[in-house]
Amino acid sequence: MHPGNHLALHHARAAELRTEADAHRLATAARRPRDLRARLGWTLVEVGLRLTAAPKTAAAVP
Repeated sequence: MHPGNHLALHHARAAELRTEADAHRLATAARRPRDLRARLGWTLVEVGLRLTAAPKTAAAVP
C-alpha cells in the first residue's frame, strides 16, 4: 500500500471518529439527568427486598 493511500485512509477514519464523538457528546448533553431518579429507584428496590425478606425471629429470652 502506498504511504499516501494509508495517510488518506487515516485522515478519513479520524474525521469519521470525530463526527461520531461530536454526535455522542450532543446526545449525552441533551439527555435528562438521571442521578436522583436512579438513586431513588435503587432505594425503592432495596426497601422492597427488605420487606419481602423473611422476618428475623427474636432471640429467646430465658
